[in-house]
Amino acid sequence: MSSGGRARLVVVGNGMAGMRTVEELLARAPDRFDIVVIGAEPHPNYNRILLSAVLAGDKTLGEIVVNPRSWYEERAIRLVAGTAAAAIDRRARRVTLADGSAVAYDKLLLATGSKPLAPAIPGVGFANVRAFRDIADVEALIAAAHGDARAVVIGGGLLGLEAAWGLKRRGLSVALVHLMPTLMERQLDAAAGVLLLHSLDDRGIEFFVNSQAEEIVGTSCAEAVVLADGRRLPADLVVLAIGIRPNVELARTAALDVNRGILVGDDMATSDPDIYAVGECIEHNGTVFGLVAPIWDQARVCGARLAGDEAEVYVPPPVFTSLKITGIDVFSAGTLAAADGADEEITLHDASGGLYKKLILRNDRVVGSVLFGSIADGPWYVQLMRDRTDVSSFRDRIVFGRPLAEQACADAEPGDATPVVASAAGAAVVGLRWQAA
Repeated sequence: MSSGGRARLVVVGNGMAGMRTVEELLARAPDRFDIVVIGAEPHPNYNRILLSAVLAGDKTLGEIVVNPRSWYEERAIRLVAGTAAAAIDRRARRVTLADGSAVAYDKLLLATGSKPLAPAIPGVGFANVRAFRDIADVEALIAAAHGDARAVVIGGGLLGLEAAWGLKRRGLSVALVHLMPTLMERQLDAAAGVLLLHSLDDRGIEFFVNSQAEEIVGTSCAEAVVLADGRRLPADLVVLAIGIRPNVELARTAALDVNRGILVGDDMATSDPDIYAVGECIEHNGTVFGLVAPIWDQARVCGARLAGDEAEVYVPPPVFTSLKITGIDVFSAGTLAAADGADEEITLHDASGGLYKKLILRNDRVVGSVLFGSIADGPWYVQLMRDRTDVSSFRDRIVFGRPLAEQACADAEPGDATPVVASAAGAAVVGLRWQAA
């Protein structure tokens, strides 16, 4: 216990997941703990999702701060910023910091986030080769972004595309290398991925899909990226965005149960009941996390548990994501393709108009959606997934959006949509072909 008689909560990680948990705890039990927050970065909590907007010049670093230093002070939270946690002594209930100091705890929350992956190729250690994960990365990218610079981004997922677009907005010549044949293959199906590539190609980003970076070459710094087929892409700046892995080193050295991430139960507790974990560092029922929606639910459950509510349990919500590039609307949630013959795909595809919508139904319930060009109904589809709503009464119009789907069948005008039913790869595929008036 602290000198004031309250229990001591130490939070390792000053990012979005850890601070959201603290906010949830304070809303329920503001006087339960004396709180110490340990952050490796020398900044208060900021919105990491908006780093792409900072890179693109749409926001400043000050504008993406979520909890300024005054927020910690007003709540009597001690913030230790710029010093990483180095070790956990579970027997003594103490966290040792990189500067040799130590902080005692009664309860410990690990929100250590993730680390960027780097390809196992020569040249990744050059100073002008950067990840795209934190403020230091963004500051380095902005400093290197003079108008005649050439950037190569390795990775065509969400972060890679946002980095490429941000650098393009800064006036750089940008090439993007992606191992897979389509972009964002974890969030989009092939049709939507092709539409996305064409949209970004029209904006001046050069793509090398189905390609592998084999080496980053240069003398004192990176000068080019060499592909496996021998092509050489000139580069004054290289951005690595091939993925992330949970940051579990602190937990592993403390002998907590770790697999890909720190293993937690439905109560967000680790194998030590006095240590909790949330965010990108955890693994729950075989799943690791990199998107905000499930992490917010983790924070809610963990905050409630720390406040003494033993009824709250974590149930992962439908996972959804959207791409944050001005003028390009992309949204996906849940399953991307029919799993078997029992699933149905409902699609609306207008390639020339840049519109694509696909829904996956299983037993008359939405289990997945991919939207390109028109994403207003994305949250509604997610809610249908979350509620496991039976959509059989409006399944023939669901792809056209909520207003039409919720009209009475008698109000529907014939000829708006013609159902097209076919069989492909052993699965029932139902498409809705748009017919113009």
